Amino acid sequence: MTNLQNLTVEQLRKVVAIKEKIERLEAKLAKVGGGRGPGRPRGAAAPVVRRRRKMSAAAKARIGAAQRARWAKVKGSKNAPAKVVKKKRKVNAATRARLAAIARARWAKVKAAGKSTL
Repeated sequence: MTNLQNLTVEQLRKVVAIKEKIERLEAKLAKVGGGRGPGRPRGAAAPVVRRRRKMSAAAKARIGAAQRARWAKVKGSKNAPAKVVKKKRKVNAATRARLAAIARARWAKVKAAGKSTL
């Protein structure tokens, strides 16, 4: 921090203006954030902390039973539709021959360069 004794009057005015602006912004921040900041006195009540709701044992049991029933329905049902398997796409003979020729040409170029991998 700068030594305030060596500042001119104009510089001191600027320092005071900046400090006032900082205090106003801190007060605004305290209002928005709700935390104890410069804008809130020490004796003021702390913000209310919301606690998590507790679930009764009966409610947990009902939820668990419902979930087990859903899983049993999915896993145990014999009449459930089977998983759809996509058919493999078939390539006609001309396309297969063209792709094979491209692959042979690529490998010939690799081997000519003296490599064993692409």
